[in-house]
Amino acid sequence: MSRANRRNRGTATVQDVARAAGVSAMTVSRVVNGGTNVRDSTREAVLQAIAELNYSPNSAARSLAAGDELQIGLLYSNPSAAYLSQFLIGALAAARRAGCHLVLELCEGETPEEQAEATRQFAATSVGGVILPPPLSESGPVRDVLEAAGIPWVSVAMGRPPEDCLNVRIDDFEASAAMTRHLLDLGHCHIGFIRGNPNQTSSEERFRGFAAALEEAGMEASAMPVEQGDFTFRSGIDAAERLLDSDHVPTAIFASNDDMAAAAVGVAHRRGLHVPQDVSIVGFDDTSLATTVWPELTTVRQPIAPMAEAALALLLARIRADRAAGNGGGFGATDLQDQVLEHALVVRQSSGRPPH
Repeated sequence: MSRANRRNRGTATVQDVARAAGVSAMTVSRVVNGGTNVRDSTREAVLQAIAELNYSPNSAARSLAAGDELQIGLLYSNPSAAYLSQFLIGALAAARRAGCHLVLELCEGETPEEQAEATRQFAATSVGGVILPPPLSESGPVRDVLEAAGIPWVSVAMGRPPEDCLNVRIDDFEASAAMTRHLLDLGHCHIGFIRGNPNQTSSEERFRGFAAALEEAGMEASAMPVEQGDFTFRSGIDAAERLLDSDHVPTAIFASNDDMAAAAVGVAHRRGLHVPQDVSIVGFDDTSLATTVWPELTTVRQPIAPMAEAALALLLARIRADRAAGNGGGFGATDLQDQVLEHALVVRQSSGRPPH
């Protein structure tokens, strides 16, 4: 499509401007927002492309600038119902206090293409910003679509967020290391580990914390039985079966979330094993599931609801910065880009000293 046709139709996007100027969408946003860390030649190229394409910010941001009612989108696909329920509680409470509406949208697509298409449809609505809880917070195609549409977004629980990204998380590395030290202090020397979804950086951070704590104690993670899960209850069952079928059964199992830990407890009970007398089992997150299984799970408390509240606050700060700049779109500045909340080790009945 020619530039003239685009101009007549009024459909130019941030991505169109970026492509015409030969820069990234983030650079276009910096220019629109009056950022100072842009070369003069780059700024001129972007401004020229904006003029030629008759680019204007997205309609949701224009509505916000005009003082209309603000809608914040929440795009989700988390397989853990316990995690999602706590996240929604925090997000809904924060939205109510802030006086904005929360629009929920389930992203059922598993492939990057399906996720991108679902996001395009969501971006076409009147949302002024989008919250991305895990695992969508790790989806590059989802973030690319939002940036191309000029819609600000905030990710949650992204272990290693890119520069200039709004993100809320805990220190997964240190939290996992603390849990591993707890098991080591109890006397466990053969600890099985169930990894989370390999597409999420928080999974890798939790395994790195596990390995680092073992190294502190003069042990190696390579000597421990490690099984792959994906944060679902079903994957926890399969991983626990493999761990407990091994020739050298671990005296403790550290699962990367409560769903997989609860599944491991069920597998142990089915095999006639007592928890924690025969095998200790610990989790991560401290969702409601941690206290509905028996015995109750020792776990890492991740402040899921407060993380959702903090994510909404960061996103609103970004949108207000856009309004203050008078541009009605793009990405403004906030003082807090990557916000790290406190975690806690919660010791309950599922962990104890190893047998014998």
